[in-house]
Formats: sequence, C-alpha cells, structure tokens
Amino acid sequence: MDYDLIAVGGGHNALVAAAYAARAGLRVAVFERRELIGGAVSTAELVPGYRFDLGGSAHILIRLTPIVEELELTRYGLEYLELDPLFHCSDGFRPWFIWRDVQRTCRELEDRFPGQGEAYARFLEDWTPFAEAVKEVFLSVPSPLELGRKVVWGAGLGRDWKRRLGQVLRPYGEVAREYFLDERVRAPLVWMAAQSGPPPSDPLSAPFLLWHPLYHQGGIARPRGGSGGLTQALAAAISAHGGEVHLSAQVERILIENGRASGIQLAGGERYTAGALLSGTHLLETVRMLPEQWVPPAARAVRVGNGFGVILRLALRGQVRYAAAPGPEARTGLGLLIRGERQLQRAYGQYLAGDPTSDPPLVAMSFSAVDPSLAPPGDEVLWLWAQYYPYQLASGNWELRAAEVRESLLRSFEHYAPGTREQIAGELFQTPLWLERELGLRRGNVMHLEMSLDQMFSMRPFLGAAQYRWPGLQGLYITGASTHPGGGIMGASGRSAARILLRDHRRRRG
Repeated sequence: MDYDLIAVGGGHNALVAAAYAARAGLRVAVFERRELIGGAVSTAELVPGYRFDLGGSAHILIRLTPIVEELELTRYGLEYLELDPLFHCSDGFRPWFIWRDVQRTCRELEDRFPGQGEAYARFLEDWTPFAEAVKEVFLSVPSPLELGRKVVWGAGLGRDWKRRLGQVLRPYGEVAREYFLDERVRAPLVWMAAQSGPPPSDPLSAPFLLWHPLYHQGGIARPRGGSGGLTQALAAAISAHGGEVHLSAQVERILIENGRASGIQLAGGERYTAGALLSGTHLLETVRMLPEQWVPPAARAVRVGNGFGVILRLALRGQVRYAAAPGPEARTGLGLLIRGERQLQRAYGQYLAGDPTSDPPLVAMSFSAVDPSLAPPGDEVLWLWAQYYPYQLASGNWELRAAEVRESLLRSFEHYAPGTREQIAGELFQTPLWLERELGLRRGNVMHLEMSLDQMFSMRPFLGAAQYRWPGLQGLYITGASTHPGGGIMGASGRSAARILLRDHRRRRG
C-alpha cells in the first residue's frame, strides 16, 4: 500500500482534512489536477505586479472555527490581516459602516438613521444565540437530532420560541423588514444574506440573515499575500508532517477492490493505492470517477442550479475613490453596494428569465487597502462580485455576452466611484463558464450545489451521504462545498470529515 490516505483535489477542505490526518501520523498524499494548490482558494500574479485571488477572497467563516489554531497554521506562513470596518454599506449617497465593535456600529447608525441603531442592537440581541447555535451545527457532523437539539432547543429562543421559530422559517427579506424600517440600512443586510444564493423571497431562508451577528464575533480577515495564503500554509503543514502534495496530477478513476475504495488512477495511467480515499472535488466529479454501479441514483439527482455570480478582478493605477466616502475606511471593508431592494429583485427576475442582470448590486473588495503586497505602491486591486448570472443563457452564450456583462458591472460601480475605468491596467473576468472550465465549479455555482433547505444539513449532498462517507462503498469519504455545511471559506467540512475518517482508521487498526 502506497499511502494510508489519498485526498483527491487540493481545495481548502481537502487540505484541511489531509492536514489533520498527517498530524495524526497517517501517510497522506494529495493529488491536485491544476498546477496551483488551493482550488477556489488560491492567488496568482496574473497582471505584472498585481496579485489576483482566483476564487474566494473574504475570510469570514473560518474565523469561527478552531482550525487555524489546531493546525498551527501560523507556523507555516499564514498571517491574517484584520479588516475594520467589516463592511462599507452604500446606496451611493449616504454611506455607513459596520464595525467589529457593535456599540460603535449602533452609535453611527443611530446618528445617521435615527431609530436604526436601536433596531440593529435589538436584532443582534435577539439572534446572537441562534447564530451561535448555527455555528455549532456547522462545526458538527449533521443529523436531524443534532439540528433540533442545537438550533431549536439550544438556541436561546426563550419562552417566545414558537414566534421565533416562525421567523426562522420565513424569507429573510421579510425578517429584515420587521427590524429595519429604513431601506438604506435594510438593503445592504439583505444583499449580504443573498451571498449564499437564495433570493430574499425564498421561504425557509431566514438563517442566511440571522447568522449576521457572527460577523461581529469572528470578524473578517485577509491572509497576507492573498487568499491562497491559507491553502499554501495547509500544504506546508501537510508536508511538514510527512505528507505529499502532487500538482498537475489529474485523477481519472477511483479504483475499487472487493467493495472497498482501494486507490486511484491518474490521467497518465499511474496507479496509487491507499487504505482510504477522500474526495474533495465537486460531487459530480466524484460521480464521474466512480464505476457506475457504485453511484446511488440520489447522487445524480442533486441540483447544481443555473449559475450564480460573476467576478471582475481589476488591476488599477491609483486607488479607488468613492465619491460619497473618500476615506480609507470605504476601501477597507467589504463594499455592500446596492441602491435598494428592488435592484436585487430585478436582478433575480432577469436571472430566472435566463438573462444576465443589466443593473447589478455589487460586493466590492479592495484588499490592497490593508495588504500593499497585492499591488505596486500607490495602486490597487479591485474585485467586483455580482449576482445573479445564469450559466445557461436564454439567448446567446458567454463568449458573445461577456463584454456586455463586464460593461454593466463597471457602469454599476461607477455610480459609487466615477472614473474607475480610466484606471484599469489589467483584468480577469470570471463568468460562470470560466468558473466551470478553470476551477471545476459545475455550471458556475461557487457553492457546488444549491444552498436550499432540501440540500442543507443532513440532506447535503443527498440523504445517506451526510456523514462524509460514500454510501455503500467502504473506504471512500467526501468533503468540500458539496457537503455540509456548504460553500464559503470555512474548512468545517474538511475538519468534520477528518474526524470521521480518523475514527474509522483507529477502529480498523484496533
């Protein structure tokens, strides 16, 4: 046997699991098809002097986990830079900020929008216990019993639990309106909740808004040198404990012997054996690598969706200057740039019709404000994320319509920062088709599978596979955004999968 564990794919969840396994003494090898480790959490210098993230950029969820401390990632080069303010919220005329400090945020809100600072404080007080319970569920192996125990009974809903539970089951847009009367405050919060995918009108979606209190707990940070600093540190930790990381190594097949996953075959024909396999790729990529008889029908029936968002990454000469907020604070926090809720509703309506939105709300990220290593002195990297964009268009294709969509993003951003287009020195435009071809994100969905309730918790990726074990096949484990708790830079899936596979390994040895 060549290894105790082979990890297929070098995304951050697979690397987290492999790092825990290597620390536990297992002989570990990671095989990644690309020449760069990290999957959608990676960074490259695509324009001379400018470093672009290729996928996720804001590190929020992982800050709520013990992963960095447990794996001692600072020993392997990871250095987090704190963002404060956390968010820059703006309709283009009356900007406001969400600071790490709750009291400061409430004071500024109350000063600018009377009554809304008190509403924000009440919202956090009401839902912090629930948000903390959701965090605990995210860090655990999902089961209906665990979900009920932690979220319903353990969430501090109090004597009014029936009404509160009713709020949890409602669309997050409705819950936001119950607390925030001023749309200039409400719209950015709703826009941030929409980052998980479902629109504000979807039933059972309130938790996407109700975990907002966690932003104040964990904060938002950036690895120095780019988002890929996290995965580089994970790879270094694996190597330091005797593991191997193989790049440009496409896994073509998962090998089965006597009803057990026994190894892999690369595209070049090389074979490697292992006591256990961990697939950190997209669920449908795992399906592709398996013999047909080992694929449950439910694995083929998962909903990937029809695209999600697009990203325009810009190298700028000079720095972003927001007309309504020219100070450095606006460049530091994540820009939640939305003129009103109807802008988001129209975007989703166009998406349902198969068209790219013509007037997108944006999340603007200019992390060179806290990390000068991302750009030449005095210059900037600016990344614009927008929703919603179908992978399959009603008319035309992404090769034909990319220029039109790029222009709509720039036009939307220049409502807030006029003159930005004259600063552009280079760029990368990531359409849903680009995300599929380059990062393996099927149909351009950065969450792998749709983040609706029927594909969450113990139903993710499908019933019977939520324990990070492939049903009916011994020795094959799964992790990544296709599994609980879903997409985003968190690593909780990798940590939970490692706990399961290490427990099984100890039992086999025993």
